[in-house]
Amino acid sequence: MQPVEIESSPPPPSLPPPPGGSVTLWKGHRERFINCVRSIDDTVNKSAFGRLFRLRGSGHPEEIPDANFSTEIRAGLTTFATMAYIIAVNSSVLADTGFDCKCDWSKELLDCVNLAEWTACHDEVNLDLITATAAISGLASILFGVLTNLPVALAPGMGLNAYFTYQVVGIKGQGTISYRIALMAIFIEGWIFMVLALTGLRHWLVKIIPGTIKTASGVGIGLFLTLIGMSYSSGIGIVTGAVSTPLAIGGCPVDALSADGECNYGVMTNPKTWVGIVGCGLFTAFLMAFRVKSAIIIGIAVVSILSWPRGTSLTYFPYTPEGQARWDFFKQIVAFHPIKHTLAQQQWDLSAVPAVQIASALFTFLYVDIIDCTATLYSMARFSNKMRKDDGSFPRSTVAYCTDAFCISMGSLLGCSPVTAFIESGAGIAEGGRSGLTAVATGLCFLVSLFFAPIFASIPPWATGSTLILVGCLMIRQVKNINWRYVGDAVPSFVTLTFIPFSYSVAYGLIAGLFTYAGLNLMIWFIIKISRGSLTPVDYEYKEYWTWKPAGETPWIVRFFSKGVSRIWRNKHREQNRDHHPGFPLSEGEGEGDDNNSGCCSPIDGHQNAFRMDPFTTPAATTAEEKFPIPRTASPQPFISTPSPVERHK
Repeated sequence: MQPVEIESSPPPPSLPPPPGGSVTLWKGHRERFINCVRSIDDTVNKSAFGRLFRLRGSGHPEEIPDANFSTEIRAGLTTFATMAYIIAVNSSVLADTGFDCKCDWSKELLDCVNLAEWTACHDEVNLDLITATAAISGLASILFGVLTNLPVALAPGMGLNAYFTYQVVGIKGQGTISYRIALMAIFIEGWIFMVLALTGLRHWLVKIIPGTIKTASGVGIGLFLTLIGMSYSSGIGIVTGAVSTPLAIGGCPVDALSADGECNYGVMTNPKTWVGIVGCGLFTAFLMAFRVKSAIIIGIAVVSILSWPRGTSLTYFPYTPEGQARWDFFKQIVAFHPIKHTLAQQQWDLSAVPAVQIASALFTFLYVDIIDCTATLYSMARFSNKMRKDDGSFPRSTVAYCTDAFCISMGSLLGCSPVTAFIESGAGIAEGGRSGLTAVATGLCFLVSLFFAPIFASIPPWATGSTLILVGCLMIRQVKNINWRYVGDAVPSFVTLTFIPFSYSVAYGLIAGLFTYAGLNLMIWFIIKISRGSLTPVDYEYKEYWTWKPAGETPWIVRFFSKGVSRIWRNKHREQNRDHHPGFPLSEGEGEGDDNNSGCCSPIDGHQNAFRMDPFTTPAATTAEEKFPIPRTASPQPFISTPSPVERHK
């Protein structure tokens, strides 16, 4: 029998992939990635690390409901991306002083005779200051984040570095005092801040600022960020200074700018301006509209990558001496430069320096920095919903002020101008940062940039300018909380929020607002007083309440001295009464141990008489608890069930 051959049937044709299969595959990968991130968030949030920063699910009684590990890290990266310019800008500004570079100044040339030697030394100082700026920014941000749990990063402040360079030390060291004495003044300033913070005076000074002025300062900072983002030095270059008007439209190539900074031609033709507007502005806003995570980082990264290739109209490294220097530094990728010229350069011998110049520099650093940093901290705390409603402050405020003061002194040891809270922290807060982990992540990025400074220092300003404008848009929403109904609050608030951007200083804007508030309301109060209330302004009933005794405790140093003065007057008054009434006790507790209770009906009666007859003692200063301490037992009963001493006596 022949075997029957069974023909195998051909394999069925492969079915075409279902429509949308690649989309389904992508969605699957996306879901797995999201689940992985959520798993990491849950693990870290519930750990001791998460409890330290009070992340969601950490079990801390005061955990932050919208704080996740991944969100805080992303917010920290966003803050760093908007602050990274400070590495290059701060070093460039401070290096203009020359530090210890010797300049043989010529009045005829108005320059250094040994210009070539000075320039070579200046370039080394600039690299020193890049290292110093990155180091102090990283250490200060990490310390601030751990100790205060606020999403605020610290770095050498813009404005104060310009004052240090151009008004105190001078370009090429031709100012009123040397850089060594200026650094000494900054070091002392930090410790003065520490004293003010520990005594509570700095906190108290902030609390007495009217609430409407505080809100207006936050709005003004938003406008300030917007103006910075529009400028050439730190933004997209859409506005510039002018001669006939304070500001003028820009957007022209840098070589089209006049000596006064005004565009001679080519207005709004600069491709760098347009790539910043479209790539980091409209595109980032589009991503934010759909709540895309890391929208700000994506926009900055896209524009930066487009700006790095040479030979294009967008390049950050043109074929100029300045562009070549940037390119040479960028090519290193990984580089660390040790500090040679700026480390621990304070001069303590002040015999040859006029005291007036030292006091002037110290006082200016002091009041500008205290107002600038305080206003920024308050605005960032309000922006991140950290404010307490009972006393108008934010948690760990004393620790925040002390940390800022300590970092100011440490920064001066590295050769930097005063360290302060950065308003660019608002970008990280807008990205979701709510805890100190945001500041820690920013600080770690600064420390990493010590070794990758060529990359981070090469983020062009037009890659971050539109980001600052978007953050300003978010911060200006607080304007609705200003009391616009009463002119005594509305006008000072308006002066504050407009003067901050137009004076290019948070400190000067706040000073202008406080001056307007005090002057206007003092005149109104005087008219009401002399008219005995018959003349009052329109809508005076809507005036925001203000008192020089704000909610919460007064500084302990004030309480200490006030108690001491009150005790002196009280004892003096008792001595006078003792001369006229021999039974009057000389001091508290005198006669308590006398069984005969001579000179008074009983010890309690004696205390009651002292309390009643002493006009310098008030119930707030001397309560019944202080006069009649409740005996403590091994098992104390609840206070509510314990009768007061007066009730026991009755």
